[in-house]
Amino acid sequence: MTAEKPKIYIDGKEGTTGLQIYDRLAARDDIRLLLIDEEKRKDTDERKKLINEADLVFLCLPDAAAVEAVSLVERETVRVIDASTAHRTAAGWAYGLAELSQMYRERIRESKRIANPGCHATGFITAVYPLVQKGIVPADYPLSAFSLTGYSGGGKKMIAEYESEEKPESHFSPRIYGLNLKHKHLPEMQAVCGLSRPPAFCPVVDDYYKGMAVTVTFENRLLNGCPSAADLCACLAEWYEGQKLVKVHPFGYEGMIAAGSMAGSDVLALIVNGHADQTMVTALFDNLGKGASGAAVQNMNLALGFEETTGLNV
Repeated sequence: MTAEKPKIYIDGKEGTTGLQIYDRLAARDDIRLLLIDEEKRKDTDERKKLINEADLVFLCLPDAAAVEAVSLVERETVRVIDASTAHRTAAGWAYGLAELSQMYRERIRESKRIANPGCHATGFITAVYPLVQKGIVPADYPLSAFSLTGYSGGGKKMIAEYESEEKPESHFSPRIYGLNLKHKHLPEMQAVCGLSRPPAFCPVVDDYYKGMAVTVTFENRLLNGCPSAADLCACLAEWYEGQKLVKVHPFGYEGMIAAGSMAGSDVLALIVNGHADQTMVTALFDNLGKGASGAAVQNMNLALGFEETTGLNV
């Protein structure tokens, strides 16, 4: 990190993710935020100028616009963190989930191109990746998962629907979507975990603003070594020992898991339940925190040499 304050530009600051990143960075005195004039925020030339003036750029844009924004980068030293789906499985891009291993953390530190993980994918991968790496979950295991999320994950249009005085009756109860079982986060779930096929994945949106619970279930007899739920909890606890933003709850949690209980935090908690024959692993976190903007700021901190949790709510 140089003596000068790194210059940061958020391309797409007006969206939900961009605003959350801005909120986490605005109070910091160790960086300099570059802001575009409101009337020029869709001006390609002005955006290009700020992109190339910055030391690091956040892309909070739709996929096609994110690809276009990358093409505007001319200065080799510019680092890019893309919050869209566009580059999560692309060659040459570091996948921004540092807790998976030291290799992932070093790639984030060294790369000029970092793909921020999807929110549902973050929960699934943190639960599954260590178990695949340990040889417990076979690559061809028929994985299934469901994810409960607050409506903020749907962006401005969905937020407006849920917060409207004319909200339809259907929006007062959980709604299952992604019914074609081809959710856009599936490619990164499969690729990062090293699975031979994508999981069967069911997302559910409910009438609360933010917070997420991604649950993966296992038939233990189909796992290598036939571990118990307690064994899987111990494995995950060992894998994530010492991590500041991923924690494993002690085995034996009782009660109900509320999907919104980590709202406002940038930490992800893994909760393992079950018995000798079956296991469920729930990743509990804020879809706007560790599931999006908090993770993006964590990746910026790593890329620029700051302490990993600077500006985050831990």
